[in-house]
Amino acid sequence: MDLLGKSLNTWLKKYPLLQKLIQKEEVVWIQKDHSSSFSSITIQDIHQAEERLKRFAPLIEKAFPETKKTKGIIESPLLPIQKMASKMLDDDQKKIEGKWLLKGDHALPIAGSIKARGGIYEVLKIAEQLAVKEAGFNLEKDYRTLLTPQFRSFFSKYSISVGSTGNLGLSIGIMSEALGFKVTVHMSSDAKKWKKDVLKRKGVQVIEHLSDYSLAVEMGRRACKKDPYCHFIDDEHSIDLFLGYAVAALRLERQLRNQHIIVDENHPLFVYLPCGVGGGPGGIAYALKLLYGNHVHCFFAEPTHSPCMLLGVMTGLHDQICVQDFGLDNKTDADGLAVGRPSSFVGKTVGSLLSGIYTVNDEQLYKLLYLLHETEGIDLEPSALAGMYGPIQLQKYGWFDSHFSQTQLNNSHHLVWATGGQLVPEEIMREYVEKGKLLNSKRG
Repeated sequence: MDLLGKSLNTWLKKYPLLQKLIQKEEVVWIQKDHSSSFSSITIQDIHQAEERLKRFAPLIEKAFPETKKTKGIIESPLLPIQKMASKMLDDDQKKIEGKWLLKGDHALPIAGSIKARGGIYEVLKIAEQLAVKEAGFNLEKDYRTLLTPQFRSFFSKYSISVGSTGNLGLSIGIMSEALGFKVTVHMSSDAKKWKKDVLKRKGVQVIEHLSDYSLAVEMGRRACKKDPYCHFIDDEHSIDLFLGYAVAALRLERQLRNQHIIVDENHPLFVYLPCGVGGGPGGIAYALKLLYGNHVHCFFAEPTHSPCMLLGVMTGLHDQICVQDFGLDNKTDADGLAVGRPSSFVGKTVGSLLSGIYTVNDEQLYKLLYLLHETEGIDLEPSALAGMYGPIQLQKYGWFDSHFSQTQLNNSHHLVWATGGQLVPEEIMREYVEKGKLLNSKRG
């Protein structure tokens, strides 16, 4: 068998982990040559993105009443999940030191997922630039003016397009529609029907493709190029999306400080981020490394059928390699993570900063979904549970004991990033919980 000009045996000799990846086994890949080199994106760039979101806060508060309590700031809570941790550790019979936290992006207002920050941020930046350049708007004006019929008519001359498995499409579609843009979301065959239905009810044009995520993105990119009034939001290459996601790290730093949680050499922070094409987790991990350096350790989590970022970073080939090259089908119930080819931009920008990447199978996601529902009363969509098994995976691998003293581990925090769930229809969430309950009952 010839794979990208090399035999399978040649690949396996250079990357032995591929054997388990091909067999769809859960794996842990640890970055041996850890780097602290950053790209040209600076912490000042991320602060500027946060300032833009603050300027738009009055508009967001007016357009979306659910943000009134936070005065138009789109942010999620930082929650303790020690009951969940205890249940997992009891069942797995593994002792893992440190306290567990959940970053509740499943509860982000407007779009109910991690994509709310990045997707909404880029739409707002497009709106601001158009209004300033073409409509005489200036940054000192009341941003709520951009919701008036005059500006809605102005924005309606322009269109925004994106390729998505679901959650990014929701954030971009909802925000674009609120401002008056025409918006088209190109969705892959594995995107959930309920996500397509939500967008259609919002007046968003949804174009469904029989292909997977990567081809849906490419089709959207091509279609948008033909229209000079169309802006394509490119999840694979967009720096603006990346910056919008990165703002989360600035806000997390404040939340940790407000909860008197220290992050330093003696108090390490371990962060577990579900990964699809890489934009959301990439922006967050990059900013966290800027803020905390070697005191934070970021791990990406991917489905066993779709380990695209692991393949790209491990081989250094990034978007030149895909899971289908090795016979993987990219089929997973973790639809937000069903990506066969990773973002080259994210891989090259963030890959060397990661401590590692691990994979998790769909059955495990449902088991964890049920346990979280029972222990903490928190409901997430399946893909959002990919981060939850990180501490267990790394403990089995022996990573903690080989890198940290007992004191450091006792003082540590494990932060699981919950990436989506709030908008899941109640009847579908019940099905998820029941499936997880059934799978848990078969354990042992």
